[in-house]
Parts: sequence; C-alpha cells; structure tokens
Amino acid sequence: MREPKMKSLAIVSYTIESVNSYYNQIKSLFSDKITIKTYTLEDLGNYGDSEIKADVLLFPSYHLYKQIKSKVNKNTELLFAHRTISKSGLDTIFKLDEGSEVVLIDESPEMAEQIISIIYQLGARHIELNSFWTSNADDFDKFIILGQSDYTPKADKEIINIGNSLLDINSIIDIGMKFDLLSLLDRQDVVRSYKEIRTANFGFLKILGLTNSRESQLDILMQNIDAGVIGVNNDGNIFLYNENAKEIVNKEQVLNKKGSELFPEIPFDYTIESLKPVEEKIIKINGYDVVVSVNPLLHSRKMYGAVAIIRRYSDLEKKEYMLRKKLIGKGYTAKYNFDDIFGESDSITETKNIAKRMSKSNSSILITGETGTGKELFAQAIHNNSLRKEFQFVPVNCGAFPESLLESELFGYEEGAFTGARKGGKPGLFELAHNGTLFLDEITEMPMSLQVKLLRVLQEREVVRLGGDRIIDVDIRIIAATNKNIKEMVENDEFREDLYYRLNVLPLKIPPLRSRREDILGLVDYLKKSFKSDFILTDKAKEFLVNYSWKGNVRELRNCVEYLVNLGLRIVEEKDIPVDYSVKAFDNKLVSTEQNIIYEFLEQAGNNLKKYIFVLEELMSGGRNNQRLGRRTLSEIAKNKDIFISEQEIRTILLNLEKYKMAEIYKGRSGTVITEFGKKAYNYLSME
Repeated sequence: MREPKMKSLAIVSYTIESVNSYYNQIKSLFSDKITIKTYTLEDLGNYGDSEIKADVLLFPSYHLYKQIKSKVNKNTELLFAHRTISKSGLDTIFKLDEGSEVVLIDESPEMAEQIISIIYQLGARHIELNSFWTSNADDFDKFIILGQSDYTPKADKEIINIGNSLLDINSIIDIGMKFDLLSLLDRQDVVRSYKEIRTANFGFLKILGLTNSRESQLDILMQNIDAGVIGVNNDGNIFLYNENAKEIVNKEQVLNKKGSELFPEIPFDYTIESLKPVEEKIIKINGYDVVVSVNPLLHSRKMYGAVAIIRRYSDLEKKEYMLRKKLIGKGYTAKYNFDDIFGESDSITETKNIAKRMSKSNSSILITGETGTGKELFAQAIHNNSLRKEFQFVPVNCGAFPESLLESELFGYEEGAFTGARKGGKPGLFELAHNGTLFLDEITEMPMSLQVKLLRVLQEREVVRLGGDRIIDVDIRIIAATNKNIKEMVENDEFREDLYYRLNVLPLKIPPLRSRREDILGLVDYLKKSFKSDFILTDKAKEFLVNYSWKGNVRELRNCVEYLVNLGLRIVEEKDIPVDYSVKAFDNKLVSTEQNIIYEFLEQAGNNLKKYIFVLEELMSGGRNNQRLGRRTLSEIAKNKDIFISEQEIRTILLNLEKYKMAEIYKGRSGTVITEFGKKAYNYLSME
C-alpha cells in the first residue's frame, strides 16, 4: 500500500538568506512531514510564465505577493508571514545609546514598518527608528539591517546587523493547522526554538498559555526534571519523551512509535500487563550503564500506560556526591598544584616527579617528613593532578580532635546517636570525600580504636554512621601524613602494623630544607614577592640563612621572612634575622660531611631524640670518669632519673649511635664509649 503523498509548502522572499531562515525554522519543527520548496524573487523572474506548484504559499508581505500574483495557482492557499526578530538581535538593539537616530533597512516599505513596530512593541523605545523607504539616508549615521541587504549604504556608516527575521508563533501555528500537523509540534523543539524568538503578539500568547496551562506545566516539569522520562500509552506507543531521555538514549523521532521495539531493554510490556512497577535496575543502552524504573499510570483503577524514569549510572553518582557536599555545607577544595611547590634542587625535583607519578594511581599514599616541609601542599598537588580532581579534597587533622569527636566527624552519625547529636543526623567526612581524596594529617595521633575502624574502611570501602545500621559505599583515595617515625611506632606497638602497611602502599618522603640549601635564597625571594616586599639581604645575612639548620623547615623560613617584612628595613643584616644564634654557632663547628651525618641521624631518631640525647649525655659523663657504660647500667641510670626507657631500646640506640660513628661498642661486657664526633654531635643536639 502506497503512503499518501505529502503536501507541499513554497516559501518566497526577496533574498536567499531570509528564505533559508524560514526554511530552517519550519524544517526543525515539522521535520520531513512537509515537502518544502524555496524561491527568491529573482528565481521567479527567471521562470517565465511557469506557476509556483505548492499546496500552501508563504511570503513575507502583500507588496511581494502583488509582484508574484500571476505565478500563483488559484487553488494554492496563501499564508502571509508574521515576522519577528531574534533574542540576540533585540539584545543588540537594547545596547544602542539612548536617543540614537537609526534607519532600519528591510526589503520593502511594508516590511520595514512591520519590523519597526515589532521592535517598539518589544520595548526598545529608547531609540528613534526610521524607515529606509521614507527617510533621507544621507542624514543618518546608523543603520540596522536584517542579515544582508542590497540597500546597505556604501558610505562610511555604522551598520548594525541584527540577523535575519524569524517566523513568529502565529505563523508556526498557521502552518501546523494548514497541514494538520499540530500534533507534531514536539514541545521540546518549540521550547528550544523560542529561546531565540521574541514575539510581540502578547494577547495571542496569553490565550494560548491559558488554554494549554496544564499541558504547559507538565511540559515544564518534563524539561526540568533531572532524569530521562519516556511515557507509553496502553498500546505501548510513546507519547512522552523529554530532552534528558533523548540525550541518554540518543534517538530522534520516537513519538507515536512502539516503546518496546525502540527500547527493548526497558520493561514497558511487563508493567502494562502486570500493573506492577519495576524498581531501579541497571540496564545497558548504547553501551552505557543506565538505571531505569518503570511505573504504571493508573487513575481511578483505569490503566493509561506506563512511564520510565532513566538516569545514567555516572549521573546518579555525581548527584549523590553533590547532595553529600550540600548536606555537609562545606566546600573542600585543593588549592595548590605542583607548580606551587618551589625549588630547583635535585632532592625536591625528584620528590615532585615521584609524587606526579603517584598521583595517577588510586593507591594509598603515606607522606613523611619533618614539620613545616609542606606535606599538605604535596597532598593537594597530588589530588589536583589525579583523576579525582573534580571531586572533594577533604583534609582532617587527626591530632586536633578528641577521640569521640574525631570518630563522629569521620563516620557521621544518625539522629539520636548521642546527646547533642544534630536533628536529622550528619554525614561524615568519609561520605563527603566520596570519589575524591581524604587527607589524614598527623595520622599517628589517631587513637588505636579508630585505627581499627579506618582499616575496615580501607578494606571494605564502606562506612556505617554512628547510631546507624545502613551501609554506605564510599570510593575514596587516602593520603596520610606524619612527621613522626611511624615505622618505629609500629615496632613499639604504638601504631597498628596492618594499618601501616595499608597506608604505606606508596611512600613519599619530603626532604627537609637543610638538605636542599640551594633552594633557600630562592625561597626567600619567592616569599618576599608574596608579601610584596623588596628588602635586600647583605652577603653575611645570606650566608647565615643558607647555613642555619631550619628545624621548622619552610614554615620557619616563611615566619622569618614575614618578620623581616614587618620590620620595614630596606637592608637586612645578619643581626636582624630572628633565629637562635647559638644553634648556628654550633652548626659552624661541624664540617659539611658531619652536618649531613647528623641530619640523617635526626631522621632516624625521630620522636626518640630525647632518649638518644640522654644516652649520649651519660656516655659523655662516663668518658669524663674513664668509664665504659653497658646497656644494663644505662637502664638503671634512666630508672633512677624517672626516664622510661627499656634495656632493649637502649640496645637499639647504642647500635644506631655506632652506626653514625657517635659511639663505639666493645665486645662482651666491655661497655660503650662516646667518640669525638659523638661529643660534637651531643653539643649540637643538646642545643636544638
């Protein structure tokens, strides 16, 4: 059976630009349901006496119709176009200066007057508009044209192009009625089209809005809902299809077609036949995971069809993340990148390169380094260089909270979980960091009871709020940091060994400032600029800064520079630098190789430095009395001085002192003596 022949529409205008503008509008709204022919006035002049063959003829003015009247078949229906201008064109007009005298150029006097009246109706009454056909163009400097025009002045005039005129809503409705295609005015296409069109027929729009208010409200809802919506009637034919659905399933022209044939993955037939809803299930559409729910449309026990709500799985995850972020009420972001980490020395350059490679992984990172070396700076840079950079960076200082408060902050709590709990409960920082990075600073300060719970989160990737029983899945990357000797804490049962190995998958050690002295003066200049200062250092001041030990590292150096900035001195001498000069004096007694040994030793000693100094002090005292001290003797001395240090710890300390050439251990029970370098080291360390 042959399909009925489609009706035809002929568009006639003065220029090819305006013809194409009307053609594109009509084509986008009525698709391939109309055969469209286009003509310009020049085309028709070349056709001799031949007629325009079309069911409907659309043209912009009576003036044009009079010129082509002889070529129009008497059975052809006529449509006079209601024209308007675009939103961008109207915006351009509103930018013209108040009181501007402007000439509007259109293809005929009638068309020019029509557009002038439209512009005034749309509110642009701050300028004086004149028709090109009734004004002396030489008297004016500004001209408005619609697209292109053969009448554009050649002289040095200001030409304002507001784009081709467009068909108003009246003409679109007229075309739909002439071809019995109003049902094909797919609402989302109309909405999209009218984002650009500005109509002056306010009365018509008001009546149209009142007549279709319920449908309009439903349409607005469908376009604003953050999910794809596909509705089918009792016959399974699609009657509802919003923009989000179109983006997800990537199909055009689906209205009035079988839903189960176009989307076999969506269980429309099951819901219509059983009257039962299908709860959220994951299906594949176009190779993507999509979450779909299907519900029957029932009213007064009568079945009207079914509606499917679809969302990409990734969109659901992002929605969940945004909700978590909003509920927490804080915006955690990482501000720093690797370019913000200053330094050209080999040690810091190598550390940055290692960190950049680590950032591409999802494995846990353990950052170690002395206080003030910039551990959080590295953590933020790693996050911003990772695949998680679009999500939260959540820093937590484990040493800043009491145990009970830290647990509720990390895990969150349900309403009524404890006295004072917020009504409605509160999500924890693990939830907030979902898909992002959780930075646990001072991890060694975390209580043992919480270490067990953290280990479970790392293993299972799920949390349960305090007072709750609901399991919440979290996908987070953990970066932990400490300035303590965490390995030694594990050996002394002060930190869980299993958690240590979970965190220490990718170890990153930040070098202290004293091991990259070539960066110190550059850092001073960098910090000066950040404080907007330009003080000058004397040579002796520079030498002092380079040789100083900087126990507080970059943080201490920053404080030093800030102090000098606030002094307001133009020239800064050595005596102006706010540091402990006794430390520097002892530092000078050490040659560079001895300094390097001590710096390495300090990292080994970590939090047990006081115990090492105690042992060195007793060895110094024994040396003055020509005595060699063994670990048992040292243990007894410690006990008498109320210093808690086991005999096994003393054995480890003595072995390390010998390793760094600060002591010499004699075989058997002959004891240990301090070396000359050990004496120098003791003098230096006791001043730290």
